[in-house]
Amino acid sequence: MVTVIRNTRVVQTMEPIQVLCGVDVVIEDDKIRAVSKNAAKDIKADKIIDGDGKTVIPGMVCGHHHYYSGLSRAMMISSGPQTDLIQILKEWWWRLDRALDEESLYYSSLICTLDAIKNGTTSCIDHHESPNYIGGSLSTIASGMERFGLRGIVAYGITDRNYGMKEIRDGVAEGIRFAKEVDDRRRKGEYVLCEAMVGGHAPFTIPEEGMEMLADSARVTGRGMHLHVAEGEYDSVWSHHFYNEDIVDRLDRHGLLDDKTLLVHGIWLNEHEVDLLNERGCFLAHNPRSNMNNEVGYPKYLPKVKNLIMGTDGCGSNMFEECKIAFLKNRDAKGPYWPGDYQRALTNANRLLEKYFKGERFGRIEPGYKADLDILDYQNPTPLVAENYAGHFNWGMSSNCVESVMINGKLVMENHRFDFDEKEIYAKAAEVAKRLWERTDKLPAEGTSGIMR
Repeated sequence: MVTVIRNTRVVQTMEPIQVLCGVDVVIEDDKIRAVSKNAAKDIKADKIIDGDGKTVIPGMVCGHHHYYSGLSRAMMISSGPQTDLIQILKEWWWRLDRALDEESLYYSSLICTLDAIKNGTTSCIDHHESPNYIGGSLSTIASGMERFGLRGIVAYGITDRNYGMKEIRDGVAEGIRFAKEVDDRRRKGEYVLCEAMVGGHAPFTIPEEGMEMLADSARVTGRGMHLHVAEGEYDSVWSHHFYNEDIVDRLDRHGLLDDKTLLVHGIWLNEHEVDLLNERGCFLAHNPRSNMNNEVGYPKYLPKVKNLIMGTDGCGSNMFEECKIAFLKNRDAKGPYWPGDYQRALTNANRLLEKYFKGERFGRIEPGYKADLDILDYQNPTPLVAENYAGHFNWGMSSNCVESVMINGKLVMENHRFDFDEKEIYAKAAEVAKRLWERTDKLPAEGTSGIMR
């Protein structure tokens, strides 16, 4: 299958940023074959897209998502006080994840995937928990992603907060099972769009035995860890109280820090911890909308993080919006970052993708790179050049500009439309969500073994 985007503007968003005007993009099967003026002159294409007046950019990556939140939008449940992060978790999210079943998780995955594609997000790195539906849950999320052609990485976040060590053992088993499923599919010659990580909820709900099991599962599967750290001050204080060490030192003691590790939030990490995660080559996902919503503070040492990527923590998958809000919050906090710094963080996630989809390259529209890209209808009122692309992204572009999306060489959305009736899916999802809300509303905000240990 050969697809040509003819006479278009290409922006290479990963440094070095480049703006190429009047070029053809030739895609053969799942990869970029050529990008230059008249590159398609002698090409017999199966499909030709008129790119005149359009802008083509590499697809964006959401570096930390919670697909289980897909049916929680404007959720109508009763709740108690929420004056700190722990109360927010207990009154809302830990009740929701206990209410999830296979059907609600599948429709959450479908809705999150559709929303991601509409927003020009071509890959989502997901972190999941559903304590009453653990076995098979990662396959359910992956099936929702792959049904519509989205690239993903999924992990189950082990925790003892509901059922103690049994819950941890079941979560570890699910992470290993899904990684084996991915490996088996690859051995059979199947192309896999959704990869695996091993995961943990947060250090304050993982005892030492759980950390050891998490480290073992990383070694067995050859994957890295996906874990919330220091989202609230509570997590850091807990580590000091019970283990007399910083969170990152505790993780390092268990051998859990390497260049495939994804840590999330890190708001209350100290300078030593940031230096250590940099030394180990770890990635850290910044989630500004979620941080502001939960009133957990602003990361003091964010500018020191080498492998910073952008996530949403389940607040949708709109990376245009996430980067803009990140910049504005940084300005409000009198931080040093500019739009280009967030553009760099946004594209950094492609380096993490490459560690899981081995032998493949992401993040540029160049020969040999994966054909994950967005076609934007963006009319710039001022010149758009390499030096000011980040300014256009921050102040002019939005998800409304996303006209078509290609993932792995396949057009998954064209001219704002899918090749199926999405209305039926949204209607069914609303029915499933109503039942999920009702189940959630009946659950108490109980103390947990992790909190009460």
